Amino acid sequence: MKFILGQKLEMSQIFDEKGNIVPITLIEAGPCYITQIKAKDSSSSKKDGYEAVQIGFLKLKDKKITKSKKNKPYRYLKEFRGDIDISKYNIGDKIEASVFEKGDKVKISGISKGKGFAGGIKRWGFKSKPATHGTKHEERTIGSIGTSFPERVIKGKKMPGRLGYERVTVKNLEIVKIDQERNLIAVCGAVPGRKGTLLEIIG
Repeated sequence: MKFILGQKLEMSQIFDEKGNIVPITLIEAGPCYITQIKAKDSSSSKKDGYEAVQIGFLKLKDKKITKSKKNKPYRYLKEFRGDIDISKYNIGDKIEASVFEKGDKVKISGISKGKGFAGGIKRWGFKSKPATHGTKHEERTIGSIGTSFPERVIKGKKMPGRLGYERVTVKNLEIVKIDQERNLIAVCGAVPGRKGTLLEIIG
């Protein structure tokens, strides 16, 4: 299992060997540093009960390092669990974009763009009402939201509400290019979030 943290930079496009346009997302991946290793059976009095590797991304400036962050002076800290051999890692090890290779399939998670309060048409893709035959100022309303029984709104009913700003995971994204010197990864397709969004990349 390969993993790293990154932040979304921008979307662009490149040409493949056949001259076809390939839409890509540029991601600044790392460098990240291992800040903690958790094991099921620890020699210390405190046992974690599971295996995981915690990494830090984007080192803070000296003036922004508080007392609580003195040992882990990073803006972002994330744990990665799963099929990880913790014996291969040590605290302080550096993880860079070079852990991935061109052609690797990755899973990317992040917080999607927040779009505020939205109606049923924008949020769920509902069809609008006809603009004639007695419809007055009701073209975009959702209409009836319940039945005569049980005389309440059923839990999970699709209604207007906040759109976006939730964790989204996109699977099977292919890495089409890697710039190891600048720690840049180009993946085919779109990833969640706006520019600067924190992304978890797992291969």
